[in-house]
Amino acid sequence: MNVLKKRILIVILATFSISCSAEKQKGKHLFILSGQSNMELLRPKESFTPELIKKFGKKNVIVVQFAKGSQSIRKWYRDWEPAKENESKAEPYLYDSLMIKIKKAIRKKKILTVTFIWMQGERDARKSRGAVYEKSLLGLYKQLSADLGRKDINFVIGRLSDCGITKKGWPDWMQIRNIQVKVAESNSRFGWIDTDDLNTGINRKGKKIKDGIHMTADGYVVMGERFAHKAIELIKNNKQ
Repeated sequence: MNVLKKRILIVILATFSISCSAEKQKGKHLFILSGQSNMELLRPKESFTPELIKKFGKKNVIVVQFAKGSQSIRKWYRDWEPAKENESKAEPYLYDSLMIKIKKAIRKKKILTVTFIWMQGERDARKSRGAVYEKSLLGLYKQLSADLGRKDINFVIGRLSDCGITKKGWPDWMQIRNIQVKVAESNSRFGWIDTDDLNTGINRKGKKIKDGIHMTADGYVVMGERFAHKAIELIKNNKQ
């Protein structure tokens, strides 16, 4: 075989290899957004979804959002157990509603990656449920992984803002903040975003807020971007 034929053969093999690799990578990226009011008030189309589309293309992105304000993690985690007697039990109906939306969105679609994005904890912090929050947070992740039949779900946590650090009557705020960071740094597929700088300014009603429990109008835009960038980072760092 002469040099020219060898070069042609190398090009053909390289092209075939790239084609096969691309074929293996075909599929959609699923992003699941859930939690309480700050996730409910997030508008994915403002900044979250556009960042993902830039990276993966419009046809390759599926975003499912289901959140409800003022709700404890016990409304998602089936095996939630109270730290004290005579407390409410697990009522995972919000999780069930979330799963209905997910299954409908991914029906007959090949899913390449799944990223779970969670913004919640205010309710548990105010109800002194920090003692069981770490177990519940990890349990929720495992529950979702089992229900979707995957061991490769990425997990992004929005850490509680600085709103409740100095407020009386919100005893477990710092504890839950610390738990969220601890969990986020416990696994290469996990990560977290900071929201401390997103709750001072002008809210969507045009009112000035300072260290509010909810984010400003611009704060939600930035939060969406941060969630997207962290999700992209985890997908990149944990390629199949």
